[in-house]
Amino acid sequence: MAVGVGATGCGDEDKTPDYVSAEEVCDGLFKGPLAKTIESVTGATSFAWTNPNRMDQVVDALKAGYESGHRWAGGDTLCRISPKGGGRTSRAGVAFSMYAPQDVGDLRLPVGGRLYTMGKQSEATPGSAALYFECVSPQFKGSKERPMRILGTFGRPKDREQNMPESREVNLTVVHAASLAVAKKLQCENNGGLPEKPVLKPRT
Repeated sequence: MAVGVGATGCGDEDKTPDYVSAEEVCDGLFKGPLAKTIESVTGATSFAWTNPNRMDQVVDALKAGYESGHRWAGGDTLCRISPKGGGRTSRAGVAFSMYAPQDVGDLRLPVGGRLYTMGKQSEATPGSAALYFECVSPQFKGSKERPMRILGTFGRPKDREQNMPESREVNLTVVHAASLAVAKKLQCENNGGLPEKPVLKPRT
């Protein structure tokens, strides 16, 4: 889920690097200030390069799920964030799927979880975040009557979970950035109701 600039040299124009920066990881999803957020979440500045064009695969999976007519459907992983030199507990990731209608309004949260106002429903724990939103798009026939229900999830590295309010909000910030990118790729009306900047207001 990252793409980097290939090394240059005789015959090496197409060679990809083994590692990239936070600005390049996940096809450049976290360019700008968010790159520092990814570095903070992972404690790393260099990340394994993985296959590009994951956004297209996520979009295809969501479209297939919607066209199946099922109430929910599995999606795909948009982004794997693997710090250089880290093991399994150092990895983070973002994934998308299609949620069932009854999933919104279910207030059973894990320990340390909190609900937020963004999207149809949003929630975060010290180690993860989830953002539910609906998409009406010309890419989905009949979506005005039956919007696509999209769930974005982010899991931070297990070895960097921190039980602090700001940890939950950072997690929600990351999943918001990815969800907004998916909403724009799908041409969701009004970006699926997602704001351009994350709204980190807890539900009361």
